[in-house]
This record gives sequence, structure tokens and C-alpha cells, in this order.
Amino acid sequence: MQLKCIILCALCAMTCCADEWKLIERKIPPAGMGIPGTNRERLEAEWEALQQEMRARGFERDADLQVYLKAVAWALKHDEFYRKGDALFAEQLLARAKQRLSTAKEAPWKKAKGLVVRGYHSRIDGSVQPYGLEIPEQLKLDRAVPLYVWLHGRGDKNTDLYFIRDRESRPGRIQVDDAIVVHPFGRHCMGFKSAGEIDVLDVIEEVKRNYPIDPRRVVLMGFSMGGAGAWHIGAHYTDRFAAIHAGAGFAETARYNRLQPEKYPPGYEQTLWRMYDVPNYVRNLFNRPVVAYSGEVDKQIQAARVMEEAFKAEGRVLPHIIGPKMPHKYDPASLAEVLLRMRAALEHAGEDRDRVFLQTQTLRYNRLDWVELLRLKEHWQDTRVDAQFREGHVVVKTKNVRAFRIHRPARSIRIDGQAMAAGKDAAFWLREGRWSAKSIEEPARVKKPGLQGPIDDAFLSPFLVVTPSGTSAKVETARWVDFELQHFLARWEALYRGKARVKRDVDVTEADVQKYHLVAWGDHGSNAVLGKLRGRLPLEALAEHQVPLFVYPNPLNPEKYLVVNSGPTHREGHDRTNSLQNPKLPDWAIVDVRQAPDALRPGKVVDAGFFDEAWQF
Repeated sequence: MQLKCIILCALCAMTCCADEWKLIERKIPPAGMGIPGTNRERLEAEWEALQQEMRARGFERDADLQVYLKAVAWALKHDEFYRKGDALFAEQLLARAKQRLSTAKEAPWKKAKGLVVRGYHSRIDGSVQPYGLEIPEQLKLDRAVPLYVWLHGRGDKNTDLYFIRDRESRPGRIQVDDAIVVHPFGRHCMGFKSAGEIDVLDVIEEVKRNYPIDPRRVVLMGFSMGGAGAWHIGAHYTDRFAAIHAGAGFAETARYNRLQPEKYPPGYEQTLWRMYDVPNYVRNLFNRPVVAYSGEVDKQIQAARVMEEAFKAEGRVLPHIIGPKMPHKYDPASLAEVLLRMRAALEHAGEDRDRVFLQTQTLRYNRLDWVELLRLKEHWQDTRVDAQFREGHVVVKTKNVRAFRIHRPARSIRIDGQAMAAGKDAAFWLREGRWSAKSIEEPARVKKPGLQGPIDDAFLSPFLVVTPSGTSAKVETARWVDFELQHFLARWEALYRGKARVKRDVDVTEADVQKYHLVAWGDHGSNAVLGKLRGRLPLEALAEHQVPLFVYPNPLNPEKYLVVNSGPTHREGHDRTNSLQNPKLPDWAIVDVRQAPDALRPGKVVDAGFFDEAWQF
């Protein structure tokens, strides 16, 4: 059967290299228990029959059906059953899939109200991802309605199977009668970072396509891990929301983990904390109403205290509701007050905003309302644009900016005290200390939005894994590549809840080069794609026992990345807290493969660093 083949292939992949290096133990989701053979055989048979019927009827790509089959397949493949009798959930999900298949042409669930589970295909890897909806029975959908996005808390065992069960069986934390509530899965337990943040954004767009959502009235809320997600997504994508609420959670890395300077990781990893640490983006939150909540005796009040300090440093006060004597949960009065403030914010949603505060550390997060950053002087430095529109004139103050664009018609613009003519969608470039409307001459390669690194950035967009068809002349390199490639594919599937697209080097087409970031494994001798690029890539002259890991503009398509020998760089040892699931390696690294990969690193990191703004050392 097809499912048995999938399981056998996975087991073979996991045992590869086991005689050479110890396999890295998966932490989340944890290994569960097996189920009796008769139950497994019945589930596999039902799964296979449904898959064949969907294919025969042309519904094999229907995400609203496939979310159920995927949830069961993953649970069987990874033994993700955690209590006796849990196989019943899998049977219920297959029954739900069968029920939907019987009415697939009419698709009544698309018009259903109450608790509804649906799915979509992720643009990152094409995988089916679930999301839950709560649509009040009395809500009229003949007009545009608000959308409340609720981010769930941490649940190491809350895999697809259990997420779908919960979203079909019980209401969520917040209840509103005049809006739709959506529950993104967030790629399971990612802290809504990396592919998890893209899942949230994609789910919002999916709901907008399927329901009459007012795009000006989208509210972001969450608690615990979801509160951390609300801090992060709210600060990095502020203009996508009318209001933001973060309950508990964490907002940065070092203080939350009580790290002392003598215990800090390498400097490049400390720099990478700036990717997600919210205080570095606090000014973005001045553009929308923001409300924090903490239980008075909850240790995670620390996040709101950190953000209070960040607000205060910029001359602002963070609205912070505290539940009297409450531990890690809401009290009813506080939650009611939070919802009241969210509803009040919707009354003013969509109004023209004459002031914009944009703050970032990277061009990954480069736009807010009508201000767009195009180039930075230097990445991973505090970067700001404060812009004010008044009577047709725009006044702008910048920091660490080399180029930006104003998406608002204006008669004139004053940038850092310099008067300029302006128009609609006008771009401005800094040349020898003076601003100009003419673009500056740039190197052939330059860091720009969507092409600025670090390594982990490539895994927030569609990517293709390119495996070697040849054999490396370096035995140690070949052993390391084989181990780390299988580790990456298994980790992407278990933690990120998807199957990466994979092709052999000799099968990669021009269309693939144009469509995807390429993630190539091996070296010039073993991987034909890397062989084509000999002499055109960095880190080519290394010692016999050293392997390069890096992200770089693909010489075959400079608008896409080429990643060499790496997946996302946080590993199993960082999964104990979502606050540590941050990038661990910068733009490039050199690894000594004589040291075995482990739960914290891919081997001995000999050196690592960032390319400059022209992708040079």
C-alpha cells in the first residue's frame, strides 16, 4: 500500500548513517506510542481507499479533504498517538474525509457555520496545512466582516491530528458574535516564526479569498506561545492588522532565558537575535492600537515588562492589563476588557494614517503602510524611517537608510532636512550624504528585500532541495552531507509538518531555477548544479575536512537564493523553548566535519559571519 511505502522509506532514511553517527533525537513532537496492529491495518486500508477514491474523482488536490488524510498519515508514520484509544481520533478524521468526499461537488462545509476546519496548500513546500474557523450562526455574510486571528499556545503533542480534533470539537479562547475567528496551525510548535509566521499570513489571505473579510479590520491576538507570536508578527507585519493583543508569551531571547553575558553564544548568533527580538521593532507598534495582558503572578509577565521598557525608551506607554492574582491564564474581566479594546480599535480601522513609524533590522521586514525600505547602509543595525504627511507635503527622518520609497502622492518631500520634489511612488537614494531621486549605481549583487539573508531566510519562500547524483571525492564530506541531508528532510517533515520538494541535480530544470530558491547539497564533484557554478561561489577553497554552508544570490537566477549544505539552522536542542528557535548561523559558515553533528550544531563551526551589503566578505 502507498502509506506503507511512505513509512518504510522514512524508516530507511532515518537509519541511513546510523552506524557512523548517532541519530539526533527528536524533541517535538515527541515520539508517541504504537497502536495495535489490527487498528493500524484498518486505518491504513481506509486511508488508502480514500486516497484512491479522491484520485479517481479528481479531488486529490482538494486541501479541505487532504488535511484529514495528511493528519492520519503523519500520526501513523511518526507514531504520534499519545494515549490509549487515540487511534479513535484518526478513525473520526477519516470518517470526516469520507463524508466530505461524498458531497465534494457541493462542498457544503464551505458555507457551514460554527466550528469548521479547512486546509490550504503552503506556497513554501506545497504541503497541506490545516486551519480552524469559528463562524457565528447569526453572522450575516452578505457584507464584509471583521476577522480575529487567534494564535494558540504551545502544545508539543498538538500535531495535525489533535489540532483538527480540537478545532472541530470545542470553541477557542475568545468568543465574538460579529466576526469570524480563525485559528492558524502555525506549522505546529514554531512560536509562529520562520515558516510558522508565513503560515499565519497565508491563512489570513486564504480566509479573505473564501469569506467576505474586511481587509481593514483584521485583529491579531494570542496567548502564551500565541502571545509571543502576536508580539513578533504584530511588530514585524504591523500594517496587516487593525489592532494587536499579546497575552503572556516572550518578546526577546536573552532576558527571557536568563542568559548571562559569560554564557552568551557566539557574536553572530547574538546578532541574529535581532531577527525576532521585538524591542528592536517597537516603533512599528506605535502605528496601531496594542494591548498587552499578563496574569499578576504569571512568570511570563516578563514579556510585557520588557515591552513596557521598550515603549518607555521611545517616550510611549504600553497599555497593559493585569489579571489580579492570576497565574498563566486570563480572568474573565480582563479578557472582556481586552476584547472591548479590540472592538473599539475596529471603529477607526482603515482611516488614513498621516504618520508612519518604521523600524527594522533587516530588509526581510521592510514595509509599513506607505513607507517601503529598498536598501540599508548596513544590515543588523537599528534602522528607522519616521514619515509625516501634512497638507500634501511629507517630512521624513531616516536612520541607517540608503534607499526608500514613498507610496503616497505628495507635492514635496523633505528628507533629513533636505527639500526634494516628489510624486506618487517616488523612490529616493542616498548618494555621498545627499538624497537623490535618481537610483545609484550598484554592484552586480546587492542585498535587497527578499534577498538579504541569513541562511534561514530561504525557508520562508518556495524552495527546492537539490540532492547530489554523484559522489564526492572527499569521504568525510560525503558522509557528512548524507547525514545532514537526511536530518534536514526528516526534521522538516516532523517539525515543520511538510515534505520538502526534492530533485536530483541532474533533473533540475530551467523552470525550477526560475521558480525556487535552490538548496543544493554536496560539492562541485558530487552535485551537478554546484559543478556548473565552480568559480562563481564563495568558500570554494577549504581544507579537506571542511564543508561550506551559505546563502548567496543564485548565479543562475540572481533573484533567487542558492543555499549550500544547510536547512534551517536551529536544531533539536533549541526546541525546549520556542524563544530559542531562532537562526543559529548567519550568511555563511565553515564546518569541520570530523566532529559529529548533534542537537545544537551541524559539526564544529570553525568560522561564520555575514556578507556585506554587496554580498562580499
